[in-house]
Amino acid sequence: MNDKRPFVIIIVISLVGLVLLTKLFMIQVMDDSFTRRAERNAIQRVVDHPYRGLIYDRNGELLVYNNPIFDLMVVPKEFFVKDTAKFLSIFGIEKEDLVTAYNAAKKYSSVKPSPLIKQISSTDFAKIQDFLIDYPGLFITTRSVRSYPTPIAAHALGYIGEINARQLERDSSDYYEQGDYVGLSGMERFYEDELRGQKGVKYKMVNVRGVDKGPFKDGAYDTASVAGINLTSTLDRELQLYGEHLMEGKTGSVVAIEPKTGEILAMISAPFYDPNELTGADFGKNYSILNSLDSKPFLNRPVMARYPPGSIFKIVQSLIGLQEGILFPETTFACNRSLVACHNHPSPVNLFGAIRNSCNPYYHQAFRRIINQEISSNTFKDTQIGLDAWREKVMKFGLGGKLGVDMVGEYGGDVPSSKLYDRVYGEGRWKYSTIYSLSIGQGELQVTPLQMANLAAIFANKGYYYTPHLIKAVDGDPTRIPAKFRIKNDVGVDPKHFDLIQDAMAEALYGTANRAIIQDLVIAGKTGTAQNPHGEDHSVFVAFAPKDDPKIAIAVYVENAGWGGRAAASTASLMIEKYLRGQITRPQLEEYVLANNFIY
Repeated sequence: MNDKRPFVIIIVISLVGLVLLTKLFMIQVMDDSFTRRAERNAIQRVVDHPYRGLIYDRNGELLVYNNPIFDLMVVPKEFFVKDTAKFLSIFGIEKEDLVTAYNAAKKYSSVKPSPLIKQISSTDFAKIQDFLIDYPGLFITTRSVRSYPTPIAAHALGYIGEINARQLERDSSDYYEQGDYVGLSGMERFYEDELRGQKGVKYKMVNVRGVDKGPFKDGAYDTASVAGINLTSTLDRELQLYGEHLMEGKTGSVVAIEPKTGEILAMISAPFYDPNELTGADFGKNYSILNSLDSKPFLNRPVMARYPPGSIFKIVQSLIGLQEGILFPETTFACNRSLVACHNHPSPVNLFGAIRNSCNPYYHQAFRRIINQEISSNTFKDTQIGLDAWREKVMKFGLGGKLGVDMVGEYGGDVPSSKLYDRVYGEGRWKYSTIYSLSIGQGELQVTPLQMANLAAIFANKGYYYTPHLIKAVDGDPTRIPAKFRIKNDVGVDPKHFDLIQDAMAEALYGTANRAIIQDLVIAGKTGTAQNPHGEDHSVFVAFAPKDDPKIAIAVYVENAGWGGRAAASTASLMIEKYLRGQITRPQLEEYVLANNFIY
């Protein structure tokens, strides 16, 4: 029996060795999970998010900058908490929110990091940073949120937010990851590629508890982030600020353009909101509140609201008639109110007088001449031919479609064609008496405030415009803006015809908009009253100044404020004075506008 003992011991040792060798083979060769876990524990990949580009106004004043914030990231497979109550207290999170965030992270990936707590302020980060060592699977990444030193131009500047699943699926650049932020509206969205910058990556050595042990291989594999490109906008901060002050408590739009370039000096959508409300941890809460308001503060009225152009459209009718040789300066019509209603003024009037006094019957009769040129002996067919030919000329003024401003979500206006009336009334069953309301800018005509401001620029330029835009330079270089914004668009009307138009518009202030008159500064303008079937009519005014060397063209819509010579003309006049002179010399007019009591 003693002779067999060494043999038994050898067998036992051999079996144990075989088991250990088998297990070692399984671990090292067949199963790499321990290797991957060791690598994760040793090397941590941290994305270095770049700062977004800054946005300045046309004079170099800062409009948008970055504020650093922190995201607490979690690797679900490594995350472990012994005392949940203590964790919730330290990190200032509710249990339900913790569970929701953790489950979302785990669903995305159990081994890749995801945000657990987003947008932690610098103050709150200072409170928690010393506790991170106690919780494996947690680490901090630095991001930034947008901040606004002057809380203006929310609709024009836009806002950023966390990318959603649909946007991730459509990301052909493969740039974005879950939890990234992206421009969602305004300049932030249109110029996302320029503003977002380039991500960097850092590899850190950490122990099993997540303690930072320094860069992996002295940072040999690290790549630095590259900040986004700075943009110089066309906006004038002081003019934008003043315009928003005038539009407080109102609903409507103000768009001001530099005529010779198409650069938008001010773009105001009222009601507006403080863009700082859509930054930081309160983004979701504030967005929900704003989105629930009946006043619709998210509606970007300058490019989304559509109205009848009203009497301003008479200028377009005049120019088409002059260019086609159908109207002449001396063309005279009686103010025949049996055709269409009008207000008191001398009768008959020539073209100059018709513009000055905004005579509705004049344009009823002038438009008939433009439409019915007796190309066909059939009055129905003749009207159809005339309308489509007229529509083609109108659309050259930037109407009937989108202008192409550098902003996502722009709506186009409507200039009706014969097909519309064929659908409504039947082919060959409508004639001039069906469409005469178009003569005075009513009926089926629809324009946006941006298009109306562009019309004012066309009148100022005597027949051309540059597509309105919000960016003046990219990284300080004006040639890097989209090429289409440097192309002159001709409307097909001889410049000589604009002399009469400009003179009549200057005189129109004394007829229908005397509140807009500024001493020693000649303004050319035109009032309008856009009909509103849901309440009081909308007050409309377009203008440019100075008449002989235009530096600003403007359109103002004030909803439910009645006659254009009151609210809209007064607001436009103050904006013009602010921009050209830098100060207001008519405090009583300013008080009138701010009082918001135009109808009674």
